[in-house]
Amino acid sequence: MSKRYQKRRYSREPYYKTNWAIRAQEVRLLDAKGKQIGVLSIEKAREMAREQELDLIEIVEKAKPPVVKLIKFSKFKYLEKKKLKAKPKKGGGNLKEIRLTPFIGQKDLEIRLKRMKKFLTAGHKVKVSIKFIGRQVTKPEFGRKLVERFQEELEGIAILEINPKLVHKRMYATFAPTKKTKTNKDEKSTQKT
Repeated sequence: MSKRYQKRRYSREPYYKTNWAIRAQEVRLLDAKGKQIGVLSIEKAREMAREQELDLIEIVEKAKPPVVKLIKFSKFKYLEKKKLKAKPKKGGGNLKEIRLTPFIGQKDLEIRLKRMKKFLTAGHKVKVSIKFIGRQVTKPEFGRKLVERFQEELEGIAILEINPKLVHKRMYATFAPTKKTKTNKDEKSTQKT
């Protein structure tokens, strides 16, 4: 087996039939913007693609007739990647992470709290990761006290969704926003009225 074949075989990108790999006799042809051109024979569609110096890409194979798009393949791949990035992830908002140690300085702790409040008011969940260095792991109660302090400071803004768990040399806890708070744009619009 060649390396090129192995690379494509295990690639996470979806495979699209293009140009001569499309075997259907009739196809439903779309232009680059997704506007329907009509149902044509595959020969006629290939001829149009050759004239316009574009590619035929089969996007819906199981439809009768299969749906084919007339677009440059590089542009099509770019648009597909853009769609995947824009797609929201499952599980609601993003999960943000705040990292610290159990013996963090007061100013650093205030900065982390401020950042957590910003994330929570934006509607994100926040995972607190406390890293124990050396023998600090023998005193996990310091990490729990830190999580309790976060709970006190974030009362009314967030709730402790996942209780603190010690995994190897890290303690994890997750906070979730109590309710959807108004964003800055919503606040400005209410102030104007």
